[in-house]
This record gives sequence, structure tokens and C-alpha cells, in this order.
Amino acid sequence: MALLAWNVRGLGNKDTVRALKNICFKYKNDIVFLSETKQKKRYLEKIRMKMKMDNAFYVEPEGIAGGLALWWNQGTNLSVLHFDKNFIDTTISINGEEEWFGTFIYAPPYEEEKQDFWKRLGTLRDDINSKWCIMGNTNIVASPNEKYGGAPFDYNNAKWYHEFLERAYLMEIQSKGGTYTWSNHRSEEAEICEKLDRVLSSPEWNFLFPRAIAIIDVAIASDHAPIVLLTNGVMKKIKKDFKFQSKWILEEECSHLVEEEWIHT
Repeated sequence: MALLAWNVRGLGNKDTVRALKNICFKYKNDIVFLSETKQKKRYLEKIRMKMKMDNAFYVEPEGIAGGLALWWNQGTNLSVLHFDKNFIDTTISINGEEEWFGTFIYAPPYEEEKQDFWKRLGTLRDDINSKWCIMGNTNIVASPNEKYGGAPFDYNNAKWYHEFLERAYLMEIQSKGGTYTWSNHRSEEAEICEKLDRVLSSPEWNFLFPRAIAIIDVAIASDHAPIVLLTNGVMKKIKKDFKFQSKWILEEECSHLVEEEWIHT
């Protein structure tokens, strides 16, 4: 099972839609969660159909800010339990497998709202032994090694997040790919990179999916990188885009091969 969570920072841009289509094609996602869509349901439905996703649930943006979209395919049994502007809480099972809780989040970026958000999230599960997985944009730098550039790491900014993890008995799933999931896309001394997007899970969920892994993909058309959760590990072959390397032109055989293939096509 493959689940995608991505802060797209607006889905009105053709480049963003193209990047989304490519990542959906690459991982064959069963569930897609998009935050900061900044678009109404009518527009998002057109994109969903292009992505060939079967079902949808939306949280409308407030003006031109925010907005959540959750898409899933046939064969995935998903029910929405709770939602607000910052999260969609669900139960999930696929092909009749055991059910678990999946919560898709876009945590508030403002310090004055973070305490309330993490406290609200902590009230979703009464049973600490729940099979629970959370993924999305936490808007939290959790440790010094998750930050490059800018102001020094401040533990107080992550206080409510760490207290939530401790109360809910959750841990972060190992990730592969890039170190950071957000960048201000500036150069040299002005560059800032942070890990803000992640996947959290309970021990019971980990027991259900012991080979689960999170992949941080390349950030394209957004300042956030997409994060993909593969519940059974990297088992299926991931499709990669073909990219022509300019250095191949220097190879003596290159022009002959291109000419030969052109003649036979």
C-alpha cells in the first residue's frame, strides 16, 4: 500500500499538477493527501479524475488559504471520522485487511496555534494501544539535525509536539531520500532547509506493518517535498523518468545510435 502526503502550496499551477501526476504514476498511490490546496472542490474534482482516483473528501480553504484534499482508490476501505482545517482523521483497511487509524495533517505554522493543535490531535484516540499512523506536514523542526541555516534550533518551539508523542506513544517511521522536506529556495548564506513533513506511528501499527518505510521525494513546484509511505517496504519497482544526460553527446557512439534509432522509428 502506498500513501502520499504533500503540502502543494496551491494546486492552481500547471507545474504543480504535472508534478502530482508524475508522483502518482511513480508510486501508484492508493491514498493521496494534499494540504494547502487553496482551491475549491469543483476544481479539485477535475484534477482527481485526471489522476484516476476513485473517491474523495475535501476540507474547503478559508478564502485563499489552507484547504485539504483526500483521495483514495477502489479497494481501499476508508471512512472519515473527524476533520477540521488542520487534519482529516480516518479508519483504513485495504482488500479486507485489518483496520487501522490514519490521520492526515497540516499543522498550523503559527506558534500561538501549535499548542491547541497538538492537544486536539491527542484527544482523537482514547486507547493508547490503537493502531495509529499520522502523516503530513507537522510544521515542526524536532531536533537540531533537522535544520540547516536560519535561526538556531529552539526546543521550546517543538515542546508541544514532543509532549504529544510521549502521551500518544508514537514514534517517527524511518525515512529514506532527502534529509530535509522544506526549503526557502535561496542560495548561499540565505538558504534555510528544514524537516517539517513526516510519518508517525504507534507500536501496534508498526507490528501490523513491520517493513513500512517513508520516502522523501524531490520537491518540485512546491517548497515542500512529497512524502510517500510504503506499508510493505520498497517491494514493487518504482517507475523512474528517463532523463537524457548532456555528457552523452561527447560519446563517439552517441550520434550513430541516435541516427540508427531514428531511421527505425
